[in-house]
Amino acid sequence: MAIPQNQLETWSHQGSITQSSSTYQSLKNVLEAPATPYAKRLHKSFLQGSYGNSTNIWADSDVDIVMQIDSVFYKDVGELPPGDLELYNAAFSSAEYTYADFKRDVLAVLLAKYGNLVETGNKAIFVGGNGGRRDADVLVAAQYRKYWRYRGAADQSYTEGLCFWDSSDRQIVNYPKIHSANCVTKHADTNQWFKPTVRIFKNMRNRMIQDGYIAAGLAPSYFVEGMLYNVPATYFGTSYEDSVVGCINWLLGSDKAKLVCANKQYFLLHPTSPVTWRAENLDAFLSAAVRFWKEW
Repeated sequence: MAIPQNQLETWSHQGSITQSSSTYQSLKNVLEAPATPYAKRLHKSFLQGSYGNSTNIWADSDVDIVMQIDSVFYKDVGELPPGDLELYNAAFSSAEYTYADFKRDVLAVLLAKYGNLVETGNKAIFVGGNGGRRDADVLVAAQYRKYWRYRGAADQSYTEGLCFWDSSDRQIVNYPKIHSANCVTKHADTNQWFKPTVRIFKNMRNRMIQDGYIAAGLAPSYFVEGMLYNVPATYFGTSYEDSVVGCINWLLGSDKAKLVCANKQYFLLHPTSPVTWRAENLDAFLSAAVRFWKEW
C-alpha cells in the first residue's frame, strides 16, 4: 500500500495565513511602539519558522517572531588575519546597551501589555493567544557577524546571522534569514514543489506520532525542512507520491555526514550542537517513514 494522492494533496496545503499574519502584526505594533525603552536604538522584528517560510500546516499553532537589536552586535573574528583583526579592534569598542539590557526591556514591554499571558522559556518568551490572536514565541536576539575580512568600514566582509542566550546562559548562533532565502531559491529550483513537499512530510510526521511510529520531538519542523533542502531538485515534481518516495530513497542512500542545514552554515547532523539534528533521530525518522508508507 501507499498513501493515496488525494491524502498527499490535502497534506500539501498551507495552514492558516490570515490569523498568523494578524498575530504577528499585533505583536509587532507592541514591540516596535515609539514609547519602548529601546525605541531610539536600531532594532527590527520579523517572522521565522514555519509561518515565516510558508511551510506551516494546519496543526501548527505558535507564531515564531524574532525581536532583534541591531545597534549592538556580537561577532566571530576567528577567521580574520592578524592585520585585519588589529584594524577591527581599533575600530570597535564594547557597547553600553547589551543584549541582556534589550531582553530585559522587551520582556517588560510584553508583560506590560499581556500580563500573565507572558511566560519566559528556555529560549523564547511565550505570549499566549487571546481571541483571534494565536500563541506566539518571541525570540529576543542580537545581530551576529562572522567576519571574513576587515580593512575598514568601506572594505569588510561578514556573514550575518543572529545570536541569543538560553536560560543556561549558552550562546546560540543561527541564520534564519539565510535559511529562508535558500528555501525560496530551492522552491523556485523545484518548480514550486519544495514547500508543498515539506508540508506533506510535516503532516506525515504528525500522523506518525499520533499512530505511534515515532516519539514526539524526534523530528522538529526545522530539521525536516533542512533534511529536504539537501535532496536534489530533480527528485521533486511529477506528483506528490513521486516526490515523497524520491526524497526518502535519496536520503536513505545519501552520505548523511555531508547533509547541511538549509542555511548552509552548519552540517545538519551533529551529536551535541544546539542548532543541529542528531544522526540517530534522522535514521529513526526515515526508517519509520518507510514503514508508515508501506503500512498505510
